[in-house]
Amino acid sequence: MSSLPHIRLTPDEYLAAERRATYKSEYVAGEVFAMSGATLRHSLIATNIAAELRQRLKGRDCTVHASDLRVGTPAGNYFYPDVVVVCGEPVYADDHRDTILNPILIVEVLSDSTPDYDRGGKFAQYRRLASLQEYLVVAQTAPHVEHHTRQADGCWLLHETSDLTAVLMLTSIGCQLPLAEIYDKVSFAVANPVEGATP
Repeated sequence: MSSLPHIRLTPDEYLAAERRATYKSEYVAGEVFAMSGATLRHSLIATNIAAELRQRLKGRDCTVHASDLRVGTPAGNYFYPDVVVVCGEPVYADDHRDTILNPILIVEVLSDSTPDYDRGGKFAQYRRLASLQEYLVVAQTAPHVEHHTRQADGCWLLHETSDLTAVLMLTSIGCQLPLAEIYDKVSFAVANPVEGATP
């Protein structure tokens, strides 16, 4: 994503502008950031995750949403996660019913320009959501998932895996997510390091 120059808005101004816009932008601390297009791998990974979770949550009181659903945070910032799971009744930011405040699970697929932010600043915002129980950061240049889980004391536990035979146990929604399904049909033509990882 890239910052739009000289644009500083209040949260209400941002939401009003965003609802009229022809492209998506995120909002952090008064600044508006235009979202760039996704790569084919990014899109495929996000679609795989959303499709797999939807299949596994059939018959449950949970819904799976792709990147068009806006999430608001307690600090008044707004994001479009790659995949969001909401269980129970959605809590909306206002009567427009297009911004939710109570995701239970969020997934971000890393982009070349945002790995540090997805792991750091954005996760710091997401952690302030009382409803959020799990956060997945998924690499697109090589198989690798960072699985953050909120503990009973409010602390977050990180588990990482690059094993395509591994299965993520998503305790917040009571289902499993195999890495093989996350990366189904994803081609890694060149052996690249994981985004933002130290060699």
